[in-house]
Amino acid sequence: MDGKTLARVVAVVFIAVAMTATALEMSRKEPKPVGEGQHTPAASVPNSLRDGLRRCQALGEAALRDDGCARLWAEQRDRFLGLEKPAAIVEPATSRSPDAGQHEAR
Repeated sequence: MDGKTLARVVAVVFIAVAMTATALEMSRKEPKPVGEGQHTPAASVPNSLRDGLRRCQALGEAALRDDGCARLWAEQRDRFLGLEKPAAIVEPATSRSPDAGQHEAR
């Protein structure tokens, strides 16, 4: 057997082994963890939110200027990200310099 023929035989055997391993892995069924069922995203969204989002979808481009749609989109975004409340805007505390208290006392 010359070198080219041997290389082809080795390549065919390698491909056959890889395909067999892939077929076995794909046919293997893993048990589902207890309590984990099918996820139904539509059922997890409250009806009022879903209906409002559909109304905004029907509005089309006009929904961009609708405050109600902006509020619904923000609520949906927060639900998607797992936030319970929108992030509060915290204004930085005004720091007083040590000299400021001395000037007022005088």
